[in-house]
Amino acid sequence: MALGSSPAGASRTLSPHARGRDRLIFALDVGTLDAARELVRRVGGEVGMLKVGLELFVGYGRESTDLVHEHGLELFLDLKLHDIPETVSRAVRMAAQLGARYLTVHASGGRAMLREAAARAAEARAGGGKLEVVAVTVLTSLDTVDLASQGIARDPASHAVALARMAWEEGVRAFVCSPGEAAALREQLGPTAVLITPGIRPAGSAVDDQKRVSTPTGAVQAGADCIVVGRPIRDAHDPAEMARSLAAELDAALEARS
Repeated sequence: MALGSSPAGASRTLSPHARGRDRLIFALDVGTLDAARELVRRVGGEVGMLKVGLELFVGYGRESTDLVHEHGLELFLDLKLHDIPETVSRAVRMAAQLGARYLTVHASGGRAMLREAAARAAEARAGGGKLEVVAVTVLTSLDTVDLASQGIARDPASHAVALARMAWEEGVRAFVCSPGEAAALREQLGPTAVLITPGIRPAGSAVDDQKRVSTPTGAVQAGADCIVVGRPIRDAHDPAEMARSLAAELDAALEARS
């Protein structure tokens, strides 16, 4: 049973009419700003958002986020914050000043941390900003064995749902989950939740270090709103053409879902 709609004054952060391209998030998982700049030059017109993760952000800080804004694209700041509530609260304020559209935190950071993060993002939006906190449930590189080694008895799907429900109760409205958990999260959280799925691989491609993966079509069919794609675009012979192909597949899947 769904937990319900967003709180009064909140709105869904993605239009249900958004095109496939707008739902495609390209991960700038490279080690230098020059490499990132070249990828943005080639791919920027084919995607809706750029993800800056730990590698690029630790190396270049604000230069890496400014690169995204220079090309007029939305910034997905993927730092997966997991710390004491006060530290995360301050970090969320700083992320809002960087112009991030989305900022990831680990749902496993606990209720107080999630509550603080959501509250600081809401303050930023009230002041004219656009930041949304995104709760990362279970990394796509983990499976049941990995969770068990951490003392977690649940399977990834059950654990993802439990973490997402907790984050929702503390005010978070956007979530990262594998495509395999998207349907369950959609059922639990309802239509206003924004579900973002990494672990996306074109049919027939290598899964690399990911253990819970899907095609773009499979992700949309499961209820995902946006997909995150890194290596399949980055390492393609023609990154722009790969991005166009993925966006077209999203469009077709969305049309079939409507």
